[in-house]
Amino acid sequence: MAMESDLVTADMVEASEYPELADSYQVYGVPLTVANDKVRVEGGMPEPMFVAQIFQGLGLSPQAQK
Repeated sequence: MAMESDLVTADMVEASEYPELADSYQVYGVPLTVANDKVRVEGGMPEPMFVAQIFQGLGLSPQAQK
């Protein structure tokens, strides 16, 4: 998503290299996506499902974002 929009920024961290950060976000499985420190999406999934989970967790409507 960050590659498609200037409104989205993303960072990727190797959990084993930053154990304190992994502990603070309670990383138990990967991939783990955290949006605005509010929404956690753990595991891989098809993009439409991923986007829907992020929007739902943030209280947004995917239709309103088009």
